Formats: sequence, C-alpha cells, structure tokens
Amino acid sequence: MVAKIGKIIILKLAALVLHWCMKKLSCLYLFLLLLSTSFAQTKHQFSLSKTDFLLDGKPFRIISGEMHPARIPKEYWRHRIQLAKAMGCNTIAAYVFWNYHEKETGVFDFKTENRDVAEFIRICKEEGLWVLLRPGPYVCAEWDFGGLPTDLLSIPDIKIRCMDPRYMNRVSDYISHLSKEIKSLQCTEGGPILMLQIENEYGSYGNDKDYLSALKNLWVKNGIRIPFFTSDGATPFMLEAGTLPGAAIGLDSGSDERDFEQATKFNPNVPAFSGETYPGWLTHWGEKWAKPDTTNLKKEVEFLLKNNKSFNLYVIHGGTNFGFTAGANASSATQYQPDLTSYDYDAPINEQGLPTPKYFMLQRLISAYTGFKAPELPAPIASMKIPAISMQVVNSIWNVLPKAIYSPQPKAMEMLGQNQGLMLYQTRLIGHKEGRLTITEPHDLALVFLNHQYIGSVSRDGGKWSIELPKASSSTENPLLEILVEGMGHINFAQYMIDRKGITDRVTLNNMTLMNWNMYPLPLDTEFITKASQKNTSVDTSKGGILFKGTFSLTNTADTYFDLSNYQKGVVYINGHNLGRYWNIGPQQRVYCPKAWLKEGVNELVLVDLFQKEATTISGFEKAVD
Repeated sequence: MVAKIGKIIILKLAALVLHWCMKKLSCLYLFLLLLSTSFAQTKHQFSLSKTDFLLDGKPFRIISGEMHPARIPKEYWRHRIQLAKAMGCNTIAAYVFWNYHEKETGVFDFKTENRDVAEFIRICKEEGLWVLLRPGPYVCAEWDFGGLPTDLLSIPDIKIRCMDPRYMNRVSDYISHLSKEIKSLQCTEGGPILMLQIENEYGSYGNDKDYLSALKNLWVKNGIRIPFFTSDGATPFMLEAGTLPGAAIGLDSGSDERDFEQATKFNPNVPAFSGETYPGWLTHWGEKWAKPDTTNLKKEVEFLLKNNKSFNLYVIHGGTNFGFTAGANASSATQYQPDLTSYDYDAPINEQGLPTPKYFMLQRLISAYTGFKAPELPAPIASMKIPAISMQVVNSIWNVLPKAIYSPQPKAMEMLGQNQGLMLYQTRLIGHKEGRLTITEPHDLALVFLNHQYIGSVSRDGGKWSIELPKASSSTENPLLEILVEGMGHINFAQYMIDRKGITDRVTLNNMTLMNWNMYPLPLDTEFITKASQKNTSVDTSKGGILFKGTFSLTNTADTYFDLSNYQKGVVYINGHNLGRYWNIGPQQRVYCPKAWLKEGVNELVLVDLFQKEATTISGFEKAVD
C-alpha cells in the first residue's frame, strides 16, 4: 500500500513537472514567435505597378527632399534630416559620389569624416524616413567630374559612361564595394532604401542601352534586390535614350501632365515621378546669385500634390562644396563655368541649415494636401562672429617648388598623378623671344611670367588663349618663361567631361611650338599646405602665389562665415581643413566654416592667394550675407 501511494505521488509530481516544462516551452515558443514576427515586420516590399509605387502592396506616394552627406558635416546629418521630415518629407534622396570614396585607385573609404554612407542611411531610418539612393556611377550634381574618379583621365584615350572595358572594370569595383555597405539597408532587409537609381540623366549624354543594362546587372549581381529607376529630362529623345525596361522613370522635372504623358509613351508599364523638382538653382563664379521665382515652384508642387504624384525636391538642402569638390559646366568647347564653393542652391534649407521662407511655403502646401501636422523644428545651429584676424605673409609657392619633372611638351596634371591645385610649367625661349604667346588649352587659369615678371593671365573661358609677350627687360640670352596654371572644377555635365587640368596641348610663340619643359606639381592638399605654411623670413611677394597665415583664440565654438572680400583668388584652410575656393569676382564672398572644424583655444587660418600681395584682416560672420 505504501509502495502504491508512493508510486502515485511520483507520477503526479512527474505530471506537474511535465506540465510546468510544457508551459515554459510554450511561453518560450510564443516569445520567439513574437520576436521573429517583430523582425519580419521591419522588412518591407517596395514594388512598381503601371501607375503607382507600392509599399507592402499598397499605393505609396514619395515626398522626398534631397541632400548629400558629402556636402554636410557628419555632425549635422541628423539635424538636416529632421528638418526635411518637419517640412513634410517621408523620404530622403541622396547622391553617393564615387570619387569621394575612391580617392586612390582601388582604395575605398566609407568611414572617415562624412563618408559613412551607411550611417547616414541608418539615421534616415531612425528618423522614420525612407531613402532613394543615387549612386551613379556618374551623378552630375555640380560635383567635380560628376563624381567619377579623376585618375581615369590619366588614361590618354579613356571613354567614360560607356562599355569601354577600362572604365567598366573600375565601375564594377566601385559597385562591388558600395554594395557591401548598403545591401543590408534595403527595405527588403529591414532598411529604409526603397529604390536605387541607374546612372543619371543618361539621355542627355549617350544612347547605349547595353551600358545601362550592364550597370543594372552589376547591382543585381552584388545583392541589390529593390526596384531601380532612371532620371532624365521630360523630352522624347532623352527618355528614349535614357530609360530602361522595368525601371521607374524619374523626370527632371515633372512639372505638368504633359511631362508624365511623355514618360508613359516610352514605358507604360512603370510609374513616373518628378525625380528633380527644383526649389532653387546652381550658381557659377562671376554670376549673380540664382534665386528662382517661387511662383513657379508653388505651381509645380501644387500640381504634384493635387494629382497624387510622387516627387523629389532637388535640393531641399545643398550644403557646401568643401575642398576641391565643386564641379563646372560648359555648353561649348570654349566655355567654362566653374561652380561656387557654396552649394546653397537657394534651397528651402540654406547652406548653414536654417529654414527659409521657401521652406515654410512648402511645408504649408504639403500640410494642406496631405494632412501632415508640422512638428516642432529642431533647434537651430548656433553661429558666431569672429573679430578681425590679423594675417601675415609666411611663404610663397615659389619657395616650395618640388623636384622638376621634364617633358618635351607640357603634360596635363592628371598625367602626373595630380587632379587639383596648381601646376608650374617652365621653359627657356630659343628663337622667338617676344610676340604672340598662345596656350592651347589652358585649364583653367594661366598666369604668365617672363624672367620672373608677371605679364598677365589667360583664362580658359571664352577661347581667348593668347597674350602679347614683351621683350624681356633683362639681357638674359634665353629668357625664362613660366606659366602657373590653376585647375578648378572638372566639368560635370554633357559632352565636354574629358577635362584634364593644366596645359592640355601645347604652347606656341608666334606659331613656333615651345619645347623642353620642366613641370612642378603643386597639389595644395593638406600635406602640401602644412609644409608650405611654415614661416619663411625671405618671401618675394611680387609674383603672387603667397601663403598668408593668422591665428585666433576661441573660448567657445559655433558655425561662422569667413569673409574673404579683402583677398583676390585662392583657397582657404582652417585647422588643416580645406574650406574651398574663394574669388573676388563673386558673388560668393564668405566661406562657410562648420563648428566641428573650429576648436576652443588657438585656431589657424591659412590662405593661398594667386594675386594678393599684402596681408589684410579676415573676420567671421554669422551669415553668408548681411
């Protein structure tokens, strides 16, 4: 009996234990199920119908604002994204600039400074915004060489934006590296990227459909599974040459129903959207600030909203062409239009990250048509004045010339491994000693010296590449001819993109070709400037090319604009950071400096100026213009 009771007790205890275990396992299973469901819910499907974009099977209207992480200090990425969201955008469009990430052949950087593209995309997701990624390989964007690596120009007969195998091998390498950074950020993987653009405005440049298809296939091969889109002007020949079967059509811009009808004619099976609706416009050196009439903008955006069209504002925030990243435009062989350092673009969010009246107009429009409730804006970024900084002459580029490179004929910068800054060309005059000197072609500004005396300058723009060379003032048997050439931005658009810098062909005197040149690369990069800006007690200021330096102390830091209106033409650096070019022809006179590049304590400001010979003060201001 006792044994029987014990057996019953043991069986009951076993049953209780089993029940408890099953209960726990059920809870664990339920927890894992919920967890897996939660993760699954973060993944989305984005697809194309004939008329609509579909997010998880439901129509989705893209209201996008474009900004470029390379043009914005990393510290301000979230602030700018929050501003776009507060205006009513549900999406951020962003270019990726290939040459910003591959500065040396085969060496890629997706981490330093503001190059972490993946982090920018993750911030968009954290702020609840989707992403349209525009990685090129060519992008235009008023960026140097349209985003292509300038070392391609070291190949004498290179062909770009086509199936040239030398070009495509490099493209393949780029796509392979970038894909590793972004493929986990596709919406299908829980990220915010909805679509990826193939090339950019190809119909304005070429008609090689095999090239566009090859690009698409490279992205697919590297794990990109989201839909693709193209972007072209809303004209028949551009759309015929630049679109791709199965890819959505971005119109630059889609401003009325006729534009959308053109897209439908070429591909009726995919939706079209306004890929670039322009709130502002670009500005070149020597022009007035571009400030488009907001009446047309309001009309266009109202049409898009009223008719439930998707669109992307190019740009909602432009930022800054720091360093040597500004490009240039040309509509003829003798035209050259370099872009400003500022990429303010008269955008709704200005260069320094402040909302403009245009911002609030667009916010009201979006709210009226979508029911969007505008949240409180993120706190504005502080800016500051900096009292007049005393500058002094510290050196000259003529004192820091590197070892000469000899060539029978002048060579372009890229042929010597340089793609920016200055190149000095020297030769002795034998035969003709005076007369008509012609530089074919100077890219982009050439300063001419005879026996160390400045004669004048020859500009690329306009095709007037000759200057009268006087008889040398000294009795030197073979006078020294020196030509100092500044390369500005590489052309970023259309048929003149093969744009090498320096002297790109030959130099003649009275039609005699001048031979036997010494060339001195002066890249004006950080390493060069650090060495060159050391104090030299003996500086000849008569030839220009002077380095000026000033120091100033700060107890706190904020954004500022350095006023360079008292100087003439050159490049400005703060604490080793290249802020960009300045030029007294305007319209830009103040160069934006973000807080992140200033420091509490002593700061160092350095200028390299081609023409300025005397030091004068420089001040910092709170705004780009007063």
